[in-house]
Amino acid sequence: MKKYAIFLGCSIPARVNHYEASARMVLKELGVELVDLENFSCCGPVPLRSISFEMFLTASGRNLAVAEAEGLDIMCLCSGCFSSLVDANHHLKNDPKLRSDINKNLEPFETGYQGGIQVKHFLQVLHQDGGLKNIQERVTRRFDGLKVATHYGCHSIRPSAVVKFEDNRPPRMFDELVEAVGASSVPWKSKWACCGGPLLGVNESLAMDLCQNKLSDAKEWGADCLCTACPFCQVQFDTIQAKIASERKKAFDLPSILYPQLLGLAMGLDRDLLGVDANRLSLERIENYG
Repeated sequence: MKKYAIFLGCSIPARVNHYEASARMVLKELGVELVDLENFSCCGPVPLRSISFEMFLTASGRNLAVAEAEGLDIMCLCSGCFSSLVDANHHLKNDPKLRSDINKNLEPFETGYQGGIQVKHFLQVLHQDGGLKNIQERVTRRFDGLKVATHYGCHSIRPSAVVKFEDNRPPRMFDELVEAVGASSVPWKSKWACCGGPLLGVNESLAMDLCQNKLSDAKEWGADCLCTACPFCQVQFDTIQAKIASERKKAFDLPSILYPQLLGLAMGLDRDLLGVDANRLSLERIENYG
């Protein structure tokens, strides 16, 4: 059984805890063990990198050191946390002097990082450790014919040379995971465009514009739903989509489901424990599909 330290970040427990619940359920079914480490803190978010690269590496490096002390690789559910931690891991592993400097900053915490662990995204763990064949064997209800617009999210795949999400260009991992439950992945035009999530709180109107553009395109390509594996993207496609319908009178009626919820339904897991009703937009169309 593969074992990971689960890194929840700040947003998921506060806003999208059904992502955590459903992810834990499906990974347990696939034989992946998750370990909670109490000493994890904020990842050292991407905006901090632009303000102080040293502080960014110190914050992220401390989290890496916490996991390394337990002999565990890290699995991130949040794409933003994944981006921060994998970027810091990349720099600290490949620059001994920089690693030494950051470790001096970590001395008050009585810890240090030697560069001995990996950071993986939830989708990578599913695909590489859970395994497509294993997933297919555990599916009890196929979603044959369901047209899904997969949204990878910006921070999980960029910059590709650093995050090394997968070797394929463009990535196929998420599409293959969707296809493993019988659904079809729609080749929509705006698949790789930003959802607008990073702009929330800064320019909400523009954030809504970007989200609206993606929703319109997914609808035009015949998608029955969107599927995400990032809390910020899910908030955009679920909560902000509802706000667009209410405030702009543009209803796309395009539910967004977190991938572990879709997989959990395909595995026959309890819908309530998967947090299906925690989604702002009803998933009834998906639940009753076929």
